[in-house]
Order: sequence, then C-alpha cells, then structure tokens
Amino acid sequence: MIDKEQTLGQLATAVPTAARVFHRHGLDYCCGGNRSLAAACAESGLDLGTVLEELQAAAATSPGTGQRWADRTIPELVGHILERYHIPLKLEVPRLVELARTVERVHGSKPSCPRGLAQHLTEMQQAIEEHLMKEEQILFPLVLTAPGRMARMPIQVMLKEHDDHGQALRRTRALTDDFHLPADACLKWRELYRALAELEEELMEHIHLENSVLFPKVLQANGSSPPL
Repeated sequence: MIDKEQTLGQLATAVPTAARVFHRHGLDYCCGGNRSLAAACAESGLDLGTVLEELQAAAATSPGTGQRWADRTIPELVGHILERYHIPLKLEVPRLVELARTVERVHGSKPSCPRGLAQHLTEMQQAIEEHLMKEEQILFPLVLTAPGRMARMPIQVMLKEHDDHGQALRRTRALTDDFHLPADACLKWRELYRALAELEEELMEHIHLENSVLFPKVLQANGSSPPL
C-alpha cells in the first residue's frame, strides 16, 4: 500500500518502477527526495489521487525484493554505480557538448535555437567529472574500508554537489524549452534533445541511488544517523 506521507525517496527505493512515475510528472525524487508524496504533489499542482493510482500500478509490476538495490551490500552498490552510471557519463556528456555546439553553430539565427546550451553543458561536464573523481578517489575507497562516521563529511559535500547537479538539470530544461523541438529541427537537434532527456532521467536515478540508498546505508554502518 502506498502511503501519501512517505517521501519520494522512500517510495523510489521501495518501488523501483516508481521513479518512472515521478519522472513522468516532473517530481524530483533525487535532490528533493525528502519531501512527502502529498507535499510534492501539492507543490507541483498535481492530483494526488491520480499519482497514487499510478504508483499502485507501478508497485504491482516492480521486481521482487531480491532485485532491489536497498537490499544489496555497500560494495555491490558502489560497483553498480561505477559501472552503470560513472562510465557512461564520462562518455555521454562530452558527446552532448559537441552536439550542442553543432546545433548552435548551424541554427544560431533561429529564435528557437538553444543559445547558451553548449556553454552550459560544458560547465556541467566539468562539474560532473570533478564530482565523479571525488567519489572514485576519496568517497568510495573510504566507504569500502571504513563506513560510518568518517564518511559523514565527504557525504555532505556530495549531497551539496548533487543539489547543484539538480539545478543544472533545471537550467538545461529552461534553455531547451523543456526539450520542445521546432518543426524544422534537424536530426542532430532531435538527437541532442532526446539524449538530454535521457541524461536527466539517468542522472536523477544515479543521485537517488546515492542519496537515498548508499549514503544512509554507509552512515548507519557504525550507528551514525543518515543525512536525509
């Protein structure tokens, strides 16, 4: 049974397919995952009953507990995050920067052109790469050898940077008019917006897995209270 007072982060953790529902309705379940479902729907002007019905349907099709990352060990989580998110991000974001540069160069005279997007994505790339490096070189080795209180400060830094990534995603939507394509958009423009929408979904899943699953598990390992 879905409880409207559960947080978005809790629901996305308990019901893996709930993330799709949240993303469809524009509900931030990663950086804004500590809000209750009822509060989030009210803030976004969504009908709570409709979202609850969709979540109930999602719960009925969610995988069993054996496939839930909340049930996995810290090493399993870290390994999954590195393979599933870190490696693809390092390849995909530079590709999107180049696509944006091409679109702006070719279509810069059009009112619908997302001018400034390439620069924004370049800044995002730098921030993401620095963030991934901190996790790979500092945080992840620490949580694999000494989870608990020693990890609290690095985790707080990662949480702040996750909020920054969330703001960057919102800026991306503003620059692209929520990924709305003009009728005469070329194939590269269409691919750019398709891939940006996919990046948003992947990055939100990535942040949620760390904020709501990995970080609390690490801090609880030695009795330290979770940050959320």
